[in-house]
Amino acid sequence: MQVGIIGGTFDPIHLGHLIIAEEARTQLELEQAIFIPTGQPWLKAGRPLTQGQDRLNMVRLAIASNPYFRAGSHELDRPGPSYTVDTLAELREELGPSASLHFILGRDALEQFHQWKDPERLLGLCNLVVVNRPGYPNDDFSAFTHRYPQAAGKVTPLLAPLIDISATEIRRRAAAGISFRYHVPEAVEQYILQHQLYRPISLPNPVLQRGINISPPLS
Repeated sequence: MQVGIIGGTFDPIHLGHLIIAEEARTQLELEQAIFIPTGQPWLKAGRPLTQGQDRLNMVRLAIASNPYFRAGSHELDRPGPSYTVDTLAELREELGPSASLHFILGRDALEQFHQWKDPERLLGLCNLVVVNRPGYPNDDFSAFTHRYPQAAGKVTPLLAPLIDISATEIRRRAAAGISFRYHVPEAVEQYILQHQLYRPISLPNPVLQRGINISPPLS
């Protein structure tokens, strides 16, 4: 089984995340892609995060129409700081030794890979799928494989449309009462508005009256 893993704070999940996951699924012929919201990202310690359950709910709403996508609560269920290597080890045990794991990350994140917990062990658990970013070469990983020889043959470039959407900008717009429609799936937009996510208490709540259905937890 070929499985893609895409992690992130997903605060909130947006169309850029979904496009990357679908491009990885089609280009690498993945049988499924698992979205895993971060619990407590130690590299971003001190940054305020929306409640994990809200972020997980938004992921479930965003991926509900794609049968190849599923959500994982692994990092939200695990206490303490979140480390990718621990999540991959958990997935390896869950999916079995026959599953081939492909961890999807941006080229900018690859540049910080040496700061991650147990990078050598992580490379033993998965392949890396590296999303192109402006200002970085698309397929030159020679410096990375020189530092981590065990990564040779395990790093695949992913050419995906560069959609300039950021969660930071979405949160700013929501806080200011500015439309962020088409930055996120419609169901996620409705969830943010109904639950007053990202809006200062002093601002009026533009709650939409249409109901939101949260998908049940996925096994």
